[in-house]
Amino acid sequence: MGVALSVHADAGRRRIEELFQEHEARVFKRWLEIARSSIGDHAESGKLADQLRELSQALRQSFGDSGDLSDLHGLLSELSRDRARQGFTPTETATLVFGLKEALYEVVENDGSPEAVRGFIWFSRVIDDLGLFTMESYAAAREKIIIDQAEQLLELSTPVVKLWEGIVAVPLVGTLDSARTQVVMEKLLQTLVDTGSEHAVIDITGVPAVDTEVAQHLLKTVVAARLMGAECVISGIRPQIAHTIVTLGIEFGDIVTKATLADALAHTLRASGVKFVKGGASRIAVRTVEG
Repeated sequence: MGVALSVHADAGRRRIEELFQEHEARVFKRWLEIARSSIGDHAESGKLADQLRELSQALRQSFGDSGDLSDLHGLLSELSRDRARQGFTPTETATLVFGLKEALYEVVENDGSPEAVRGFIWFSRVIDDLGLFTMESYAAAREKIIIDQAEQLLELSTPVVKLWEGIVAVPLVGTLDSARTQVVMEKLLQTLVDTGSEHAVIDITGVPAVDTEVAQHLLKTVVAARLMGAECVISGIRPQIAHTIVTLGIEFGDIVTKATLADALAHTLRASGVKFVKGGASRIAVRTVEG
């Protein structure tokens, strides 16, 4: 019984391969129509026909390679990444692959032979597996895009700016967690190296709340900067935050804290040897140089 089933299966597979090759142009045309109808409101990229043609050729090649689908998997991975970047939905991406079954079934239906029907069952399983592979590739590509975007936003939300010669500042806005602290520390230390600055201001005016965890993150950043030979000032200590710090018993030790960024800048300017000289209605900053 098993031998008979194997013979029928092999005959069905051969028949499907014959039908696919004999009617490849017709199947491809119908497949392209189905694929175009699945892209929704997305503008067709112009690469769709070329992509489907490459997939069709790779599928035909797999017939002669004893079912080797490695080339197909490579093309589907590339297609999935391309569609993920263009904003296609998972359904639109999967329909592009599953549409091949509908395109070929019309040929099988016209043939009507038992071998063709049995072969189509085998072909459907192959396409289903390819469709699942495409969905997995799409999900992986989409996840990578989201991770990359999150990292880019994280870097944009932690700028390090130069306030004065030898003085840089890190204005923080939003919640400060472990991941963001790591980015802040790396960017600050790199900027200290690049600019040769000896003073840094960490401004937390935009940080909504300071708890024990946030305080620990700030302390780690200050210690890291000190190891690079730079002194840090923490500014933006509002009354509410000051009250919270005292209530929690958080101690900053010998780290200088200031209420505003302006106060912190004035402190670091004095520490770096800059003196303010009043002249009329204006102030002139003069750096003293030791001889």
